[in-house]
Amino acid sequence: MHVADAMTPREDVVTVELPGTRDDALKYLQERGFSSIPVVKPTDDGETYRGLVSRDDLIENPDEDQLAMLMRDVPTTTTDADLVGVARMMVAEGARRVPVVDDELDGILTVTDVVRAIARGDVEGGAQVDTLARREINTTYHEAPLTVVEREINYADVPYAVVLDDEGGMAGMLTEVDIIDVARVVEGEDDTGESLANEDDEWMWEGIKAVGNRYFPTRSVEIPREPAATFMSEELVTVSGHRTAEEVAQLLLSNDIEQTPLVDGGSLAGIVRDIDLLEGV
Repeated sequence: MHVADAMTPREDVVTVELPGTRDDALKYLQERGFSSIPVVKPTDDGETYRGLVSRDDLIENPDEDQLAMLMRDVPTTTTDADLVGVARMMVAEGARRVPVVDDELDGILTVTDVVRAIARGDVEGGAQVDTLARREINTTYHEAPLTVVEREINYADVPYAVVLDDEGGMAGMLTEVDIIDVARVVEGEDDTGESLANEDDEWMWEGIKAVGNRYFPTRSVEIPREPAATFMSEELVTVSGHRTAEEVAQLLLSNDIEQTPLVDGGSLAGIVRDIDLLEGV
C-alpha cells in the first residue's frame, strides 16, 4: 500500500499562507482540533510548501506573532512511498502529520489516516494492544489548576493527562486539544524597566523581554485557572490488553479520541495512543 492510498489529498487539507500570523493558525487549531497545519507560500505558478506549525509551537512561543517564525521543518514523504515504511518513520520521529510533497503540497499523511487503514484491515492490525501499550502514564489531580496541568503535559511531552480523583481512581481525561479550546491570546502594554513584567505572578505566562525603560506591546497566552475537572472528559473509553490493534483503531475512530487507558482487572495499567498502533504494522 502506498502513501497515496491512505493520505488526505491536497483539496481536503487546510493550510495557512505566508505571510501570516499566529491567529491564522490558532483559528483552525481551535475550531478543527488539529495538532498542526501545513504552511504554504503562494507563487505565480501556484504554491510552494514551506513547513508546519503545531499547537505546541503556538503555546511555547506566546510572544511570537509571525507565522514564518513559528513554523518548523518536519520530515516529508511522497505519494509513491510505502505506507508501512512511512508509518514506522512517524513512530521513530514522533510525527503526527507528514506532509506529502513534490515541490508543491500533494497532501498530508496523518496518524489518523494510518489508523483508518489499520481499522479497515488494509495493513496489519492483529497485534494485541498489551504489547503496544505504554506503561508510563501521565496523570494529574482533578483539583489541579489547568495552568499547572498544561505545564505537566508539556514537561511529560505527551498530549494528554489521565485525571485522578481523591482515591487515585480514574476520573477523566484531559488533552492538549481541551486546553487549546479554552486558551486565548491577550495583548497589552508593559513598562518593563530592566526586568520581566509580572515576574512574581507564578501562573502568568508572559512573552516579555527586558529592552529598557519604555512601553511596548506584549502578548500572553492566558489559560483558565479553574481545576482540571472543569475541562476534562468524564466519559472514559478503556480497553483490555487482549484487544487487537485493528479493534482499538476502530474504537478510537468511532469515539473521535487519540488515546485510551489500558485496564487490567479494573485498574489503570497503561495507555494506548493512536501512534502506538502504528508500531504493530
